Amino acid sequence: MVATITVAGAYETALHLTGRYPDWWEGRRFAGPIEAWVAGDTAETTRDIVQAALMGPPAEPGTGLVPPDAIVGEPSRRSGVTGAFDTARIAHASGGISLLGFKSYDQGRRKFQGTAKHVVWLDEEPPADVYDECMLRLMTTDGLMLCTFTPLKGMTEIVLRFLPQLAGVAVREPGTG
Repeated sequence: MVATITVAGAYETALHLTGRYPDWWEGRRFAGPIEAWVAGDTAETTRDIVQAALMGPPAEPGTGLVPPDAIVGEPSRRSGVTGAFDTARIAHASGGISLLGFKSYDQGRRKFQGTAKHVVWLDEEPPADVYDECMLRLMTTDGLMLCTFTPLKGMTEIVLRFLPQLAGVAVREPGTG
């Protein structure tokens, strides 16, 4: 079962990729196709969680939150990981094609370098250097960063960026009273 917060990240990512926003959507809207990255801890967790939420299981593309009629052709496969996608082309309501890339933190920061993106969705807490690199990819597009994670590692540098008021506050470990 996929966590509710992950489903929320997948839903918003699917909206931006397809441009099929519901009437009630008050958030950001992209009028044309986008370039997006989605990432998780490892290639396997990206495949099993993020890719599955968006596209469905590897053998059943189109059963996730991206509708089957929006998937253009076959997603390209990531080498070395059975069933993992590298990229997918998604039809946008404007008539163009959005490009979706699947990445994982275990690839390291350097694999996140180089190209501008409109949306980056990071599922599970990323290393600070990967987060920073992804933020750089969004600068020229005024893009969106989506992060879906439970702070299981405690008050890390990334958590404190979202909750700066907690810097320096002693936090009790779960189960210590």
